[in-house]
Amino acid sequence: MKTTVDIPDKTLREAMKFAKAKTKREAILAALEEFNRKRRIAALVKHSGTFTTLMTNDEIEGMEIKRMKLWGKATVSRTYKP
Repeated sequence: MKTTVDIPDKTLREAMKFAKAKTKREAILAALEEFNRKRRIAALVKHSGTFTTLMTNDEIEGMEIKRMKLWGKATVSRTYKP
């Protein structure tokens, strides 16, 4: 999506430096991804301790295998076994 945004030069240069971005686009994407990641973590933390039951690793892996099969990724390997 193309968007025109007025970003202060100093702020964008600083973002490019911290993200080690070569382009403005890379810096903006890195900043947005970091923002979204932090919000997702905050949402998880908000629900911390509110679950009455937790899924086991096998249940989670089973759901992932079903999802992969549903979306056409036929080859599913389970390499880790405790």
